[in-house]
Amino acid sequence: MKTIIYLKGDATNPQSEGNNIIAHICNDIGSWGKGFVLAISNRWKEPENKYRKWFQDAENFYLGEIQTIQIEESLWVCNMIGQHKIKTNSKGIPPIRYEAVEKCLEKLSNEALKLNAGVHMPRIGCGLAGGKWEEVEPIIERTLLKNNVEVFVYDF
Repeated sequence: MKTIIYLKGDATNPQSEGNNIIAHICNDIGSWGKGFVLAISNRWKEPENKYRKWFQDAENFYLGEIQTIQIEESLWVCNMIGQHKIKTNSKGIPPIRYEAVEKCLEKLSNEALKLNAGVHMPRIGCGLAGGKWEEVEPIIERTLLKNNVEVFVYDF
């Protein structure tokens, strides 16, 4: 089975040849404006525009769904809805929803295989979403790696 390749650098600038998908976590309330999405928006307008339109149309816009947008000839961004709202709730539960992240990554692995693409990401779900990497990493192993997709995780 493949293993995660950890790199220092910017996940919006994939360090491998061929087709690549940049994957990141979005929330389920149509909010875009903090965290890694800003790095994406600084380089390309399309992922944010498509996300906002997806939210407005409300078609298949819920936890566990993904949206893949081609932004360059061999580069895509995958918006993954793996976060419920944007703040830790009154019971102390952070916004991340691990089950939703797993569904997203399962769908992403199919996309990656179709496109013969590697997947590049920051430590998804571990910033504003409040997730723990020791929870996210096994999900990546059960989905992307199990399906033989190359995964690159970037520490900025």
